[in-house]
Amino acid sequence: MILTDELCDKLCAAAKEKSREIGIDISFAISDENGLPRVYRRYGEALVLSITLVPGKAYTAAVTQCKTKDVAEAAAEGASLMAIQTNDPRITLVAGGYPLFADGKIAGGIGVGGGSEAQDCEIAEYVVSVFNEAIK
Repeated sequence: MILTDELCDKLCAAAKEKSREIGIDISFAISDENGLPRVYRRYGEALVLSITLVPGKAYTAAVTQCKTKDVAEAAAEGASLMAIQTNDPRITLVAGGYPLFADGKIAGGIGVGGGSEAQDCEIAEYVVSVFNEAIK
């Protein structure tokens, strides 16, 4: 298992650190390669809605192996994955979910929520960079 407890703790710390740097409270989730939950954290007064969205973002990123923002675009009317969320209600079409890859294979997904789309994505991209450094 790539996403050990220790690595999950490191990723949580990175998400918390970056959110504090930006000045927002977030919720953060990590799922394994199958989309199953590994960790969930709500920091400070993160938006209540993020409690529901963030685990879904991590799930979606893992099972689709794509950023949730890209899945949302592909799920739009007339697009290649139109209405995918009707087949799996856990699919979350909100930006802030990012896949984690190790050796070219899916290792899991993360979800960040509580800020603007840009803030959520900035934090997620930072966490992905920490993950990539940790598995070198």
